[in-house]
Amino acid sequence: MRETEQAKGKGQRGNPLLEARGVSFSYRDQVVLDKVDFAVSSGELVALVGPNGAGKTTLLKILAGLLKPKAGTIHAPAPRAKRIAYLAQSDALPLEWTALEIARLGRVPHQGLWGASTRADEDAVWNALEVTQTVEFAHRRLESLSGGERQRVALARALAQQPQLLLLDEPTNHLDVTHGAALLHVLRTLALEGLGVVLVLHDLNLAALCDRVVLLHDGRIKASGAPSSVLEPEILEAAYGAGLERAVLASGRVVVVPR
Repeated sequence: MRETEQAKGKGQRGNPLLEARGVSFSYRDQVVLDKVDFAVSSGELVALVGPNGAGKTTLLKILAGLLKPKAGTIHAPAPRAKRIAYLAQSDALPLEWTALEIARLGRVPHQGLWGASTRADEDAVWNALEVTQTVEFAHRRLESLSGGERQRVALARALAQQPQLLLLDEPTNHLDVTHGAALLHVLRTLALEGLGVVLVLHDLNLAALCDRVVLLHDGRIKASGAPSSVLEPEILEAAYGAGLERAVLASGRVVVVPR
């Protein structure tokens, strides 16, 4: 695995918030993850990238505790139900519920299914709606919202949980370019406040906005480090098998485009 100095830096200093060591996983005879080492620290925004079938979603589910690795260990904050929030690619949310009702589901790990809602619970819910800019949808049913709006409501539910670590599987999937960039800005702000964030992305240009990019291919981490060091044509071509070019804007941001 190509590992840069940046990969040994912020995400590896001190005690990681979550750490996976030698994690392997397979579906029947198909190896999906092969001895993967991965860590994320508080305040870090990490993008998991790679071609389809690389093992990104499987790794995220293992980190969330939804899948058990065939080999290796996971060191995660306990209890996971309270401290780790996971947002799948497309949650089957009840369309007849309002955005407010969905966001309140984020408090279930703290109060139980039948627990009474406290002022702290309501503050957390409304703050999550505000952060995701979904307050205006609070009393609207999900069936009346667009796919992108529903995705933001689902994120509000995850944030209402007030986790230490947020795991997101393709959170920009239903968002347009503007809202995708806005979401990354929100996640950046949350990371600056101490939240650890790991998100699976297919858009390499959004991945360039993260602190660290981890490239998965054939079940292994091929590169990990600052976006400028991982999003290089020779590294990406080995995984994606397509001609790519990289440009660096005046702001320092990396942009990847087909050659």
